[in-house]
Amino acid sequence: MGNLKPRDILLATALLAGFAAAGAGIVALVQDSTEARIAENRMAVNRNRIAELTGELDYRNDPVHDTIDLNHDLLGGGPLPVWFARDAEDEVVGIVFSAIAPDGYSGNIHLLIGVDRDGELQGVRVSAHRETPGLGDAIEAERSDWIRGFDGRSLGNPPAEGWHVRKDGGVFDQFTGATITPRAVVRAVYRTLEYFDHHRDELLATRPEETGSVTEPLPTSEINGDDEASR
Repeated sequence: MGNLKPRDILLATALLAGFAAAGAGIVALVQDSTEARIAENRMAVNRNRIAELTGELDYRNDPVHDTIDLNHDLLGGGPLPVWFARDAEDEVVGIVFSAIAPDGYSGNIHLLIGVDRDGELQGVRVSAHRETPGLGDAIEAERSDWIRGFDGRSLGNPPAEGWHVRKDGGVFDQFTGATITPRAVVRAVYRTLEYFDHHRDELLATRPEETGSVTEPLPTSEINGDDEASR
């Protein structure tokens, strides 16, 4: 080491700097590529879920890009995204709400709730939760049909007193050994329907330019989720 000339030291330093820069560039490229893949996968999942929750509605936009954030206690706080399904005239025919049930047995239960323009539920799905496996996780559509019991419901179906689990005098089943979880979901769905009822006119009046929507219509093969990602 003691025989190294200043030129050799400079050369070694330059080589090390070059390797460091190249390494940083590779890491950045990999990170960008990974983030892009994650974003694409998330969009595909969202499109699939939204298509499922807009039921048989005849929409012609891509709701994944037709979205705004809402802040409201009835929905569980915020900001929480909502997505709009529109017909060929850009009229809102359905909305998918994000909502949070804060009173689950193990904490927040995150929900996606599809509602048509008349306030009828097109479906409810759980997007995230930490409920007890084998008990509370029966709220997942993949584990039981319980969550499908909301399909076609509305504020008046059942009446307000029926929006509880059976143990509390309502029409919705509870799970054996797990009442808190379904009770929390029923409350959150009802609160979301209340929010829609209170804000129906302004929500249905939301225009694509307010949501940053890509207004170009989807190809026919992708309308209502009939795309490769949802098969």
